[in-house]
Amino acid sequence: MSDKTSQTIAPGGAWRSFDPWSVGAVSIAALVLLPVISVVWLAFHPEDNIWPHLLSTTLPRYLSNTVLLMLSVGAITAAVGAGAAWLVVMYRFPGHSWLQWALLLPLAVPAYVGAYALVDFLEYAGPVQTGLRGLMGWQDARDYAFPQIRSRGAAILVLSAALYPYVYLLARAALREQSGAGFEVARALGVGPWGRFFRVGLPLIRPAIAAGVAVVMMETVNDFGVVDYFAVQTLTTGIFTVWLQAGNLGGAAQIATLVLAMIVFLVTLEKLSRRRLRFFGSARQPRPVTPMRLSGGQGILAFIACLLPFLAGFVLPVAVLASHALDAHEWAAPGLSRALFHTLATGGTAAFLTVLAGLFMVYGTRLSGRRLPVLLLPVTAIGYAAPGAVLGIGILIPLAFFDNALADAILELTGRDPGLIFTGTAAALVLAYCVRFFAIAQGTADAALGRVSPSLPMAARSLGQSAGGTLRRIHVPLIRASVGSALLLVFVDCMKELPATLLLRPFGYDTLATRVHAKASLENIAEAAPAALMITAVGLVAVGFLARANR
Repeated sequence: MSDKTSQTIAPGGAWRSFDPWSVGAVSIAALVLLPVISVVWLAFHPEDNIWPHLLSTTLPRYLSNTVLLMLSVGAITAAVGAGAAWLVVMYRFPGHSWLQWALLLPLAVPAYVGAYALVDFLEYAGPVQTGLRGLMGWQDARDYAFPQIRSRGAAILVLSAALYPYVYLLARAALREQSGAGFEVARALGVGPWGRFFRVGLPLIRPAIAAGVAVVMMETVNDFGVVDYFAVQTLTTGIFTVWLQAGNLGGAAQIATLVLAMIVFLVTLEKLSRRRLRFFGSARQPRPVTPMRLSGGQGILAFIACLLPFLAGFVLPVAVLASHALDAHEWAAPGLSRALFHTLATGGTAAFLTVLAGLFMVYGTRLSGRRLPVLLLPVTAIGYAAPGAVLGIGILIPLAFFDNALADAILELTGRDPGLIFTGTAAALVLAYCVRFFAIAQGTADAALGRVSPSLPMAARSLGQSAGGTLRRIHVPLIRASVGSALLLVFVDCMKELPATLLLRPFGYDTLATRVHAKASLENIAEAAPAALMITAVGLVAVGFLARANR
């Protein structure tokens, strides 16, 4: 097929001829959207409809806990993230130069690791209560009152400490893009620091804060490790309970559909909140914000305000884990090397396939310009918003159907039943990771390809290069840094993903994330520490790349 034929677009975007790039892009989009569609279909066609029973018993508790967690974590992360961004951009104070990057480090630590570390630090045998008993002369727990550690409030604090960097990163970038003229005028008119924040700064960065809070709320809904460890019953834990304990897949799909509806509502609300906001910069190069220097008590207060989130989200969990991992025996614990291999194999494979599919889809959509791929491209991002537990259900159903159909075909042709080939294997995990994090690869590829001058691929095509050759020889060398960043980010997220891994992993198949969860659930933090530190170390590399990109 000639290049001219492949580029032909009918009026209205209809297809005139076979276009492998468009067909490939649509096929990838269908694969990404299939789990979500299967969850909704299963919810409306359950074998045993327990929805009335759920409504009258556990669902109100699941829903109220989930909503309370979302609102509380969203409010705290908005305050901490936006406040820290305002301080590091608008002021200079002691420790500013390293705190502005240190505030990103909690992104490297999974929230469930922070939960295990907090309990180990504050429990009866932990250093805090042990120190208090020694200092005050108390003999046992009856001599003093200590807050309940495994509670909903503790879950809120742990999730807030782990997730505030999403708001901080976006708010900091938004503030740095603003012109300093508005703040200087407000200062000249006698507006104080609080007035400049609430009347000038906050309205300008509100869209960034809203986007960050929306991501935080979606991550809160997705969380399983923290709420399960603190015994907080949410919609995500309800999916596990109804499916794995009650054995009702249809009921779990109905809860999953409710979670999807909440995610869609969050995304829609975030879009509507920015619909009428319009901010335009000057045509000239804007004058950057001139930071004010804080000294004395004000500088110390600013330092403490930025230091506390860093301590809670990164220093505390890493210090607790490191104290348990000092013993070399724990690094040789049975199963650790196998879990590491499984993590590298599934995460590496998923990262490669996800970035490859994302690059193919974005390039194919741009190349053909057909209406259907263009419409489907932004919809494929829903996989990142959908919790891992939801995708676990959505992947299991079509994968089992495909497995059974394939086994029946092989049996008919060869007379030998191969059994299930993909379901219950690592292939299901790889597929879940690809769907869950496809939005990262797609967004990175879209942004990177958009920065390539159109004249370069046009020149290559005029010299006889095919579409695939142009992608390999022109685009990929120019965007390899973005492709590498996407590979790393997807790999790190695959390492940290817990709900989908717990639901879809083969029997006895541990990754670093499931090993941390299993050992911590058995109160064996010492054996969980090496695996958790491995995840954190890789996360630190990703955060380093992220910080470098945002300098």
